[in-house]
Amino acid sequence: MTGRNSLFGPVDPAVEAGYQDPPPRKGFFTDTSICIGCKACEVACKEWNEVPDDGFNFLGMSYDNTGSLNADTWRHVAFIEQRKPVDGDGAGSRTPVDLGMPARHSRNGHEVQLPDSGTDDDKPDFRWLMSSDVCKHCTHAACLDVCPTGSLFRTEFGTVVVQEDICNGCGYCVPACPYGVIERRKGDKATKKNVGIAQKCTLCYDRLDAGQRPACAQACPTESIQFGDLGELRERANQRVAKLHEAGIMDARLYGNDPDDGVGGTGAFFLLLDEPEVYGFPPDPVVTTRDLPRMYKGAGTAAAALLAGAVLSFLGRRP
Repeated sequence: MTGRNSLFGPVDPAVEAGYQDPPPRKGFFTDTSICIGCKACEVACKEWNEVPDDGFNFLGMSYDNTGSLNADTWRHVAFIEQRKPVDGDGAGSRTPVDLGMPARHSRNGHEVQLPDSGTDDDKPDFRWLMSSDVCKHCTHAACLDVCPTGSLFRTEFGTVVVQEDICNGCGYCVPACPYGVIERRKGDKATKKNVGIAQKCTLCYDRLDAGQRPACAQACPTESIQFGDLGELRERANQRVAKLHEAGIMDARLYGNDPDDGVGGTGAFFLLLDEPEVYGFPPDPVVTTRDLPRMYKGAGTAAAALLAGAVLSFLGRRP
C-alpha cells in the first residue's frame, strides 16, 4: 500500500503494510533512570532466540563487554561513567533523589529496608548512566524498504522481523538503518547458524503470537524495559518524565516517541537522563528512504528534459 506518508511522517505501520484490523501496535518503553545494568535482558534474549555469544571480550569500556548492537547482540546494555560536578562547583548535587525504583519484598511479603546510602563524603563524584539498547522497530523502517527479497517484513504488531530462510545476505539493509542496528552475522558456518544472514531483534515475534511478553521485558527485574501497546506506553512515559521533572531531574527526556520525527516515531523508545549522543544515539535520525520521492521527481524531470532536447535536436535537422 502507498500513501502520502508511506516513506515519512506519522502512520500506522501495520495498516500501511496491508493488515486488516490489526491488533494495537506493540513496543518497548525503556526507562533508563531505573536500569541497574544487570544484563538480564541480554542473557534472556540470547537464551530465548538462540543468539550466539560475541566473544566475551574485555573492551576496556567500563563493564560493557558487548560494545554495541550487532548480529550476535540483539540487546546491548551500555555502561556510561559520567563525572558530574557537585554543589559549589556549578550545577549538580549529591542530594539523593528518589527515582521510583520498584520496592523489594522478602519472601514473607514485607518490604525490605535497604542500607543507608552513606554520607556525602562517601559518595563518588560521578554517576552511572545505564541503558538497554535494542532495535527501534521504526514506523518507517529503511531496512525493510531497501530489502530486495522481502526477507524483512512488517508484522501485524507493527514490528519488523527478518525471515532467515529468505534473506540472501546482500547487506543493503545494513547501511540503510539510521541507528546502525542490523548486521550480517559473521563467523564459521560449522559452529554458527545463519552466518552471512542479516540479524536483529524480532521483539520476540513468536512469543507475541502466543500472547507472551518478549524475553527481555520478562526478565527485567526493575521494569526498566516495559512492553505493551505503544499508545499506552507513550502516555506512561510522558507521566514518568513529568514526575522526574517534579523531582528536580530536569535532564529527563524522551527519545524516539515523536511520530513527527525523521522515522515517524519508533516502536522502541527511551527515557534518557542526558543528550542522545551520550548514549550513542543519533540526535536527529532520518529514514534513509525519505528523500526517494524528491529524488525520483528530480530524475524524472532530468530524463524528460533530455528527451525533449533529443526530440528538438532531431526535428531541427530535418530539411
